[in-house]
Amino acid sequence: MMMLFVILLSCVAVSRSAPLSCDDLNKPLAQMRADHLEGRWALVAGSLNHPASLEALKRRDSITAFFRNANQTSNHTVYAQVNRFGDDRCERRAYRLSLHDGAFTFLVDGGRFNLTGVFLRTSCPDCLVMRWDVESPRRVSLDAYLLSSGRREVEQAEMEEYRAQLECLGLPPPVVMSPSAELCPEEAGTTIE
Repeated sequence: MMMLFVILLSCVAVSRSAPLSCDDLNKPLAQMRADHLEGRWALVAGSLNHPASLEALKRRDSITAFFRNANQTSNHTVYAQVNRFGDDRCERRAYRLSLHDGAFTFLVDGGRFNLTGVFLRTSCPDCLVMRWDVESPRRVSLDAYLLSSGRREVEQAEMEEYRAQLECLGLPPPVVMSPSAELCPEEAGTTIE
């Protein structure tokens, strides 16, 4: 009987996977197809190393990101972000996004800021983890966002994986959005920045 217990215990110990290293957690995806991005994504959580921008994130009730392919023959996608403040105010911004394998660059007229980034691996099947590197006259920042296409909150293990990614990047604990806060709709004709 004792031998059976030892065998079962060793099987359980072997079946538990080892935690991923920071290199594995924050490994950029080699490929991100534009059609996988297409549609609506709700921000589940985000973290930034720029204190004023982190405080601004905390003031938003919800954030929705919309991705639309600009056309089928280019690697450009339209990214629209809609921020909800309270019950009645929605702020919209839209940008062109250039995709190259697993990396992206926001194409901003006038050079107001430089925003590049990568999509990071995640075990969450309906999620994106986006790492943004932002440079502007007002800020230099590293941001990481967890978005979901189907849910407003993720499983505990998925959130723990995201928290580990943030820790590896040296970012503060995430701002977690309320899953009950209403999302703003996308509006046709949103001006592209």
